[in-house]
Amino acid sequence: MDRLLEFIGRHPLIAAGVVATWLAVMFYELWLRQRGMTHVTTADAVRLINRGALVIDVRKPEAFGAGHIVNARNLELDKLKADENALQKKKDKILLAVCDDGAASGRAASLLRKAGYQNVFSLKGGLTGWRSDNLPLVK
Repeated sequence: MDRLLEFIGRHPLIAAGVVATWLAVMFYELWLRQRGMTHVTTADAVRLINRGALVIDVRKPEAFGAGHIVNARNLELDKLKADENALQKKKDKILLAVCDDGAASGRAASLLRKAGYQNVFSLKGGLTGWRSDNLPLVK
């Protein structure tokens, strides 16, 4: 600890830069969370799924039947808009909304967040990005 304090005393600009960078990153992350900008990449989505995230596919049943992420639950965006409590008892779970291109899932994530769900994410690029990263879909 003494060495750290000595380093800070000798290099105050570096120490201030580190603190300022950390504060900027924290502010940016909080700003993104507040604005509901929680789009995740496919790699992050896989990590969330491995941690037990519930995948909510907001596409039409026909598109869902043509191919979806393993263990995904189909809940159309229109039904979600009509009934924000369609996922009762899931408020403490991590939710990952997916669609074809990421636009509808972003709206679904915003709706769910406004309904009180805290850990809601949207797959950036949707299933198009999922397929481009050669990740599997099931029928």
